[in-house]
Amino acid sequence: MSVLDRRQVFPESVLPDAAALIDEGRSAAKHYTLQPGPFLKTYGVGSEMEYKRKRTAEGKIMTHAQIGYRDRAKSRRAYSEIWEELDKLGYRVDRYGICLDWNMGYPLAMRSKMPQGTGMIMGEVEDWIALTHSAPVAPHFGDFMIGSPAAFENTKCALLAGATSIGNLGQYFAFRQPHWDDDVATTAESLKAIALTSAQPVDIIIHSNIDDGFASMFTDLGCSLGAILLEQYIIDELCGAHASYSFGNTYARPLTRLAFQRAASSVARTPGTMIYGATTMYGPNHAANYAALASYLRMDIYGERTRPAGHAINPVPVTEAERIPDIEEIIDVHIFANRLIELDEPLHVLQTDQEIEEIVERIVEAGHRFRDTVLTGFNDAGIDTTNPFEMLLAIRRIGSKKLEELYGPGDPTEGRLRGRTPVVRSDSIEQLEAAGEGIVGKMEPGHRRAITTAGLKGCLATTDVHEYGKILVETVLRELKVDILDGGVSTDPNDLAEYALESGADFIALSSYNGIALEFVAELKADMKRIGLDIPVFVGGKLNRIPDGSNSSLPVEIGSEIAASGAIVCSTVDAMLERLTGLRGKAPVDA
Repeated sequence: MSVLDRRQVFPESVLPDAAALIDEGRSAAKHYTLQPGPFLKTYGVGSEMEYKRKRTAEGKIMTHAQIGYRDRAKSRRAYSEIWEELDKLGYRVDRYGICLDWNMGYPLAMRSKMPQGTGMIMGEVEDWIALTHSAPVAPHFGDFMIGSPAAFENTKCALLAGATSIGNLGQYFAFRQPHWDDDVATTAESLKAIALTSAQPVDIIIHSNIDDGFASMFTDLGCSLGAILLEQYIIDELCGAHASYSFGNTYARPLTRLAFQRAASSVARTPGTMIYGATTMYGPNHAANYAALASYLRMDIYGERTRPAGHAINPVPVTEAERIPDIEEIIDVHIFANRLIELDEPLHVLQTDQEIEEIVERIVEAGHRFRDTVLTGFNDAGIDTTNPFEMLLAIRRIGSKKLEELYGPGDPTEGRLRGRTPVVRSDSIEQLEAAGEGIVGKMEPGHRRAITTAGLKGCLATTDVHEYGKILVETVLRELKVDILDGGVSTDPNDLAEYALESGADFIALSSYNGIALEFVAELKADMKRIGLDIPVFVGGKLNRIPDGSNSSLPVEIGSEIAASGAIVCSTVDAMLERLTGLRGKAPVDA
């Protein structure tokens, strides 16, 4: 696809009528109208957008917490206890990001038969209402809402529960529900959900976490800003709704973190939702994680003080890298953040912002150029850029990597990732590449030679939307001259097994995050046995799950159980490389 062609993107002879879908969504507002809950009533506002503008005008720094345990009763307790304990100290948590399980992305009638992760699973609308009425905190329903097969029905429930911030559009572009291949239906349900919000009596935020979506795979922050502009074009201009965004997970460098906050705020029409904690900086050492916590919070406080975008800051408990944080840990980290706000000094009097502003200008210019080039390229290919259905589905099917290759603002450069030199390089991709090169650089020469001369083919895949582990392994194996076979993101076990067989893979490397590794590996091994595929399966990532019958809602580590199912569990990439030194490909090469 060196030049885009409509027939490659849309092989279907007919696509659903976007206007009819929008009409259906807007008509549903007659029966599904926002029902104000404790948050809106307590603060006397019609929506969170209004609240954000009011707090920003008052010069207040807002805060955001993530909650959502498998046990719905514990989630309701978290909703009330965190607010109550902070209120006693004179602090306020402004909004909760509610962590729904990925099972919630399936239509309600299917959920009992589909895999579950470690998040919260709602039942009827009464469960949604019971949660959001537990305290006067703004409910933010992000993941597995808009962008999933259940987008329309979940959005109805969120509105009835008083939510005026609903996402996560970013997931639409990058996440596929396992065992669900109908992206046309997913697009239709999402467009109806967006239309439903546009017909409400108050402004509803359509949230997109660009770190979760296709923007996280860009090498260039100009493309990331361009993604915000493209979403704004589709949501605001074509659908009449209100697009907003969050970022932060992968923005570890203070300079680019602040520069992107300012660049994005300069083009946004709606207040931001939150700046997420830079969790890629977290590791197993909690003391070290506190340094990372203070580093990103200080920069986010500074950004919202000096050029407010309406974001809430998000202090993430230092245990996040290992497991779902418990209630007390969330309370503690918010006390930490609020005290940091109280101790905040005006850093701008100590330094000049000239270097930051130069980066901001480059990001903004590159972002506009990327958006305009994408729209021109789509028009040239025969894609209707005035049709929100076609725009959504085209971006999803083409994907971020190909969009950057075709239309990225960076200069074409042979040998660079995506074939371009970024205008402003993405922290996350740079960190992954540097980490991968560092792992290879530390290898014992004999072990390195054993892998590079083995003629290996590795099939790499993920069980869910989280792709960073896969990219790290790809970087390492590419340095070691291993032939990379892309098994996909959020792949299905049977598809992965068949692809590995057809491609002649010598091993499978699987990255997992959302508590489904055990079930996935069991299905994968069964499918491999069925088709006669006998190759090693390496598994890494966050390998945990909530045990059946657990009353804690906290996941436990299950590496030994996964190993017992026949996979090779690797806590680090180095552990996988040690096993690869003894593996030979079907066609070894010379050194």
